[in-house]
Amino acid sequence: MKRVVVTGMGAVSPNGIGREAFWNATATGVSGTDRVTLFDDESVPCKVAAEVKDMSFMDKLTFLTEKDKSRIQRAIPMALYATMEAAAQAGISLQDLSDSERREIGVIVGSGGGGIEFGERQYRIWFEQGLKRVSPYAIVASFVGMVSSEINMAFRLYGMSHVVSTGCTSSSDALGYAFNTIRMGQIPMLITGGIEACITRGLMLGFCKMGTVSMHRNETPKSASRPFNADRDGFIFGEGAWMFILEEMEHAQRRGATILAEIVGYGSTCDAYHRVQIAPTGEESARAMDIALKDARMGPDEIDYINMHGTATKINDKIESHAVRLVFGKRADQIPASSTKSMIGHPQGAAGAAGLSATILAMRNNFAPPTINFETPDPDCDLDYVPNVGRESRIDAALVNCIAFGSKNSVLIVRRPQ
Repeated sequence: MKRVVVTGMGAVSPNGIGREAFWNATATGVSGTDRVTLFDDESVPCKVAAEVKDMSFMDKLTFLTEKDKSRIQRAIPMALYATMEAAAQAGISLQDLSDSERREIGVIVGSGGGGIEFGERQYRIWFEQGLKRVSPYAIVASFVGMVSSEINMAFRLYGMSHVVSTGCTSSSDALGYAFNTIRMGQIPMLITGGIEACITRGLMLGFCKMGTVSMHRNETPKSASRPFNADRDGFIFGEGAWMFILEEMEHAQRRGATILAEIVGYGSTCDAYHRVQIAPTGEESARAMDIALKDARMGPDEIDYINMHGTATKINDKIESHAVRLVFGKRADQIPASSTKSMIGHPQGAAGAAGLSATILAMRNNFAPPTINFETPDPDCDLDYVPNVGRESRIDAALVNCIAFGSKNSVLIVRRPQ
C-alpha cells in the first residue's frame, strides 16, 4: 500500500486565522470563547460560544462575487481560505492547474451540520417575511453534501467530491477515508479536513434542552470550556475550518514538497449503545485506538502525545480518560494528553481536523499544548492533561481521539516524517 503524507495545512479558528496564528494561540493557551454575537441570545440559556469573529480573510477570496456570498453557508468561506492556505504551503497554485492536474485532486471533507445555519436562517426569513424573501438556494445550500462541492467548484477540481457526516467524528472519518483512498492508489492527492459553522439559536436551544452544553458560566465566557475539571458542566459551541493536503508520499517527493507529517493509522468503532451517551465501559473507544495502532503497526509505548476529544461533558471526559487507560495502562501517566477544545470550544464535525492540526503543529514544535481552565481535578479524570501551561515535549508519534453522538469512536495516528 502507498504511504500517505501531509504537505499542507490551513486553519480558520476562533482563536486565530491561519495555521501559525492558530498554533501560537493554542500553544500559549489563548481562548477563543466569548459572548455569542451571531444572534440575540436572550432566549438561549447558554450565551457563550467560540465564534470566528475576524472575517477579514474574506477579502482574499476575490473569486467570490457578492452573489456567490449570498448563496453559500457561513462555513464555506472559512473552508475556502483554509484550503488556499494549505495548498500554498504544499506548493500548489490552485488557480493555475492544468485540466489533467485538476482531475488528480479530489475533496473529502467532514461536517456534522453542513449548511444547517443557512437553512435555519432561511426558515426564519420564511416565517417572518414570507416565501418571496427566501433564497432559491435555501434547500441546496442547506445540504451537508454541498460542502465539498463548493470547494470543487471554487477551484475547478474534477476529482471525487465527498462529504462524511458522522456527527463529531465527521472530520476524523473524512481524514481516515482520504487516508485509505490514497494508500489504495485511487488518487494521488486529496484536499481533506473539517468544516463547521453551526452556532445558531435553534441548535443551541436544542443542545441546552439535552443538557450537554455549559449554561453556568455566561458571565465568565473565557473559563466556560473546562475539560476534565470536576466542575465541568458541558461543552461550548465552536466553529471553523481546518484543511489539509494529503498525498501519496512518492507523489509529494517527485514534486519536491515539504512533508509535514505522515498519517499511519485509522480506527473506527461504534458502542451501539445510546443516541447521546457513550457506553460506560469505554471498551469500544479503547478498541478504536487499538485498531488504529494495529493499522499503524505501532505499539502503545510508541505514542508520545494524545489529543483528547475532551469536550467537558461530565460523562464523556470520564469515560474517554478510562478508555485511554485501558489501552496504555500505567504508561498513560507519562503521555501528555490535552484538549484543544478548552480554547476553541467544540467545533462539532470539524473537531478531529482541529485536533489533528494542533497535533501536527505540536509534533513539529516538540511542544505539548495545554488544557486551559484546569482548576479543580476530578479523581475520575486522572491523566496528564498538560494543565494550563504548555510545555516542551519530544513528539515523534501522536494519537488524535474523537467521539460522537450515536456512540461513534474514531482515531487517527500521525508520526514525524521518516
